[in-house]
Amino acid sequence: MLDIVAICLVITALLAYLNQRFVGLPTPVGVMAAALLFSLTLIGLDALGIAHRFWKLEKSLLLSIDFADVLMEGMLSLLLFAGALHVDLSELKTYRLPVAALAVFGTLLSTLVVGFGMWFTLPLTGIDLSLVYCLIFGALISPTDPIAVMGILKSAGAPKALKLVIVGESLFNDGVALVLFSLFTGMLASGLKPAFGESLDLLLHEAGGGLLLGLVLGYLTFRLLKSGDSYQVDVLLSLAAVTGGYALANRLDVSGPLAMVVAGLIIGNHGRALAMSESTRRYVDMFWELIDEILNATLFVLIGMEVVVVLFSINLLVAAGVAICVTLLARLLTAGLPVAVLSNAFNLPRGAWKVLTWGGLRGGVSVALALSLPAGQERDTVVALTYCVVVFSIFAQGLSIGYVTRKAVLRR
Repeated sequence: MLDIVAICLVITALLAYLNQRFVGLPTPVGVMAAALLFSLTLIGLDALGIAHRFWKLEKSLLLSIDFADVLMEGMLSLLLFAGALHVDLSELKTYRLPVAALAVFGTLLSTLVVGFGMWFTLPLTGIDLSLVYCLIFGALISPTDPIAVMGILKSAGAPKALKLVIVGESLFNDGVALVLFSLFTGMLASGLKPAFGESLDLLLHEAGGGLLLGLVLGYLTFRLLKSGDSYQVDVLLSLAAVTGGYALANRLDVSGPLAMVVAGLIIGNHGRALAMSESTRRYVDMFWELIDEILNATLFVLIGMEVVVVLFSINLLVAAGVAICVTLLARLLTAGLPVAVLSNAFNLPRGAWKVLTWGGLRGGVSVALALSLPAGQERDTVVALTYCVVVFSIFAQGLSIGYVTRKAVLRR
């Protein structure tokens, strides 16, 4: 494990340096592009009978890493907490209506639109995928990835209100998507359709339990932070709250992501304002910013390298093009259209619907959920489709979201 961590950090550091020194792309996009290009080069050389050993080494490294476990049980809690730590809760309350609508109802409707859309269109590409797997794909691809969104929006120049809504949605819709994902994978395992009451119980237990745990965890940590003032101890307390709280959420079968977001909001607002001195606040902020940057870059390097273990075919590439169109259409119908129609109620600038539609970035969470499915041909199909949608999202949407923002909102 130590060797694997060392290799990943060395690769990430080198790619981040090369991007910063010679390319200048946003760090997540730059390191992912470099890792993807390197991996594709090795695949091409291996197909020509060259550098087979290096391709084999990279593949064995990736197969030794359980990507789903590393992200869902390791990185995600730290990244979500770090993202929520710097969200202004008073400003977020102002936009609670659009955030709640997009995170809950938008994710649910998008799951259904993508699921049924793929079920109807995939046979046209020669790919057969059962309805339950299509719904699973809809659940894992519908939430906007908070890691990708926050990493890209830093350089997009979006208005503060719009950026707050996009980040707020991305922080909360992961929990909703994970509940839906659990529901459909449970259907897959049992072969039975869950009743409405069972689905509601699962939603209340996982989502409601995660929110409650986050409130309790945030309040207890806040009280501990307020009782003393040592930046070393305060950093340790915040780190313990994240790692211990996420482990407890898994034990209680409640939503760990939602718990981390709520705890991060409480500590980042009340904790930073009422329980920390200026010096302690600076150290805590610097620590979590570094954690965010390091894990973010490492995650995107792993996503770029994962291409060597994804199985592709001509039909799958065509199906991936269809999947990209379906997910964009679903985003337009469930996020862009409501905001366009109710822009005054949502208190967002005109043209915001274009940014919300195009800024619905997908990332590592979607790939991790796809890789966590039971082995089989349908799982390989979902993984390939998910990977292509994520790559398109990061490169095509991520690199152009600044231009879309300037054209749609800032010019107005």
